[in-house]
Amino acid sequence: MKLVKMSLAAAVLLGASAFAVDNVKVSGDAKLFYGTDNKDQAAGISDSLFDQANSYADTALRLGVTADLAKGISMGATANAISTLGLENNLVANTWAAHQNAVDDTAWMSELWIAGTMGKTTLKVGRMELDTPLAFSESWSVAKNTFDAAVVINQDLPDTTVVGAWVGKSNGADAVTAAPDVAERDLILRDGAKFTTFMKKGAYAAGLVNNSYKPATVQAWYYNIGLVADAYWLQADINCDMVKGVKIGAQYGDIDVKNGGILGAAAEDSSAYAFKLAYQGIEGLNLSAAYSKADDKGSVQIQNVAGSGQSKLYTEAWWNYTYVGSKDAEAFNLTAEYDVKDIAKLGVYYTSVSNDIAAGVAGSTKEMDEVTVTASKSFGPLDATLAYISTDADDQNLDASNNGQRYDSVQAYLTLNF
Repeated sequence: MKLVKMSLAAAVLLGASAFAVDNVKVSGDAKLFYGTDNKDQAAGISDSLFDQANSYADTALRLGVTADLAKGISMGATANAISTLGLENNLVANTWAAHQNAVDDTAWMSELWIAGTMGKTTLKVGRMELDTPLAFSESWSVAKNTFDAAVVINQDLPDTTVVGAWVGKSNGADAVTAAPDVAERDLILRDGAKFTTFMKKGAYAAGLVNNSYKPATVQAWYYNIGLVADAYWLQADINCDMVKGVKIGAQYGDIDVKNGGILGAAAEDSSAYAFKLAYQGIEGLNLSAAYSKADDKGSVQIQNVAGSGQSKLYTEAWWNYTYVGSKDAEAFNLTAEYDVKDIAKLGVYYTSVSNDIAAGVAGSTKEMDEVTVTASKSFGPLDATLAYISTDADDQNLDASNNGQRYDSVQAYLTLNF
């Protein structure tokens, strides 16, 4: 791994001297993610924690380079590779990420962009990560989803950032195109990380982020998603002046499907709102409580339309995504994090979701309760996280009567940064 980094760095620096490229930076990481659970398996197959049939794992290598090509012009490139390293032959039966044919090695360029800055305006074009409320790169998995896009950012207005973007392609499992094989634990990427047209026709986005009133950050976003929908996102986060360390937040998301669009005439609009109260007045301590409610209609959930279904709503679960943004979902989230100096950062997360119109059928309920406990620590360049997750969901781990049964998961995350 170190030799690969040094070889690439040497090649880049050699090119830099020949073409007057400055400020070359090489970085990356190597990951090993492992998970196991005790979900019920078919008759005759063990359903115990750490058993091969109930376990999944992947390794990933990411190597990135950024450089200044000329005054005001920069570029970046990132390569990713995912492999099971043969773990599926004895330790696990499933992969973490969506590989081609489940266990084949996969490699791709996740970023390849060029950016130019003039005054307070920057234009970035190419393949890149995005971070907007309804279309973003998800960072929880062994590899991120990315986009082929053009983004312009302007900061001429005081305390204001204006963003405009065109998104043409994505390798995420978007809300319109079929997701990868559900046997994969991670639906963040298409099969083989293949890039295809985003939401069938591409999308435009425009955003404004303002903090003229210093205790508050306010943002507003608009999306024109081709023949799919128009979408809106409003959010305000305020640091309370009266009580030090208290923060208050409010969110509203709305997706209005287009008549005659590719979702069909029966498609319905969707919306959701959320509130959050947090306290960060003690060093290392983070406490928060959040509530969200989605309306009882909607053909596209209030979540990332370009990945696994993770939502930016304050109530999002630690592991079980797609619930809080679904139609008629009412959700609560309690979070407690404390950084114990020189020991570890500890976290406890509780999410409860109730839904009275599951699958669009009145009277059909869909509930999910998740409790997650984590411990994270860095050992120099090595980041390590251990997580325990208790999941009790109506539509998971079904018994003979189609009732969901609670189950446990244990996950380990190792990331070596270089």
